[in-house]
Amino acid sequence: MAKKTRKKSSLIIPQFILLLLIAGSGVYWVTKQINQRVSHQSARRVVTITPGSSQQQILRQLDQEGIVRTTWPLRIWLRTFGRNLRLKAGDYRFPSPISPREAFELLSRGQVATRTLTIPEGYNRYDIARVLADIPGLREATPATPESLLTLFDRPQLIADLDPQATNLEGYLFPDTYEYTTLTTRSEIVETMVNRFRRVFDDDLRRKSTELGMSIRQVVTLATLIEKEARVDRERELISAVFHRRLRENVPLACDPTVIYASLLANRYRGKIYRSDLDRESPYNTYRQAGLPPGPIASPGRRSLEAALNPAPVDYLYFVVDVTKNDGSHLFSTRSADHEAAVRRLRESEQKSK
Repeated sequence: MAKKTRKKSSLIIPQFILLLLIAGSGVYWVTKQINQRVSHQSARRVVTITPGSSQQQILRQLDQEGIVRTTWPLRIWLRTFGRNLRLKAGDYRFPSPISPREAFELLSRGQVATRTLTIPEGYNRYDIARVLADIPGLREATPATPESLLTLFDRPQLIADLDPQATNLEGYLFPDTYEYTTLTTRSEIVETMVNRFRRVFDDDLRRKSTELGMSIRQVVTLATLIEKEARVDRERELISAVFHRRLRENVPLACDPTVIYASLLANRYRGKIYRSDLDRESPYNTYRQAGLPPGPIASPGRRSLEAALNPAPVDYLYFVVDVTKNDGSHLFSTRSADHEAAVRRLRESEQKSK
């Protein structure tokens, strides 16, 4: 009986060792597959993992894109070692070559590929709506037109604490370069722009606003006029000084960009200012109305916000574009007679050049 037991034991041990060898070889092979880098043709493309995709669905997609090969050992690895691995949706760029483990790590980190869009300083909400309508690659189901996107800016609740008088987001959509993915919505981009404004209009600017007795709305409105008028950075504080003096003396600001904005609101802007635009009855027409317009007319950058709060220590009351230069700079004057003389000289120079 003892001999029979010893014989069975002698058979079991080699079988057990064989099973261990087979299992070890399998683990080694699966591990090799998960760590083996693969060259693929999708490196230059953005691969979008849609929300709600399971691990197995993501694996199939990676296989279809050529990013991984021989999926069944990867299925085993995911079920054995990667069961709790959270693969996140989004846009991704997978470098080539890449191993399946590296691809999974990239997905678990949510290291998404981003694109950028730029909102230039001085754009108003009509301009921004056109930019948002033309963003490539967004997966929003609803077709977008600039006109339909204007409703995105009708959310004054986003800035109610900053500007209780606001009826829309004009002036608070900070001009900058923003990152997005194809899963980003235009509404999210707008909210990001507002949040960027909040960070830019920091405690220093708020403190200066309080010192000058200006509300945030007044500062932003004045900054938008400076942004639209200034073409040379060093002139921002000079233009600010002209507007500040005109406000003190209750002289109309006579700011052409406000006339254009009034025409836009009336859906009557024709590419340049006509007499009918200057005569238009609108609270935004600063040729006919003294004081600031009722609200911002564009998106000011940080420099224009700073200039609105830091006018240059000069007595200028007038400025006109110096057409003899091609840099958009202005000639500034303190007296009406000097301004009129400057305008005459510029007109004569312009006539001679034709």
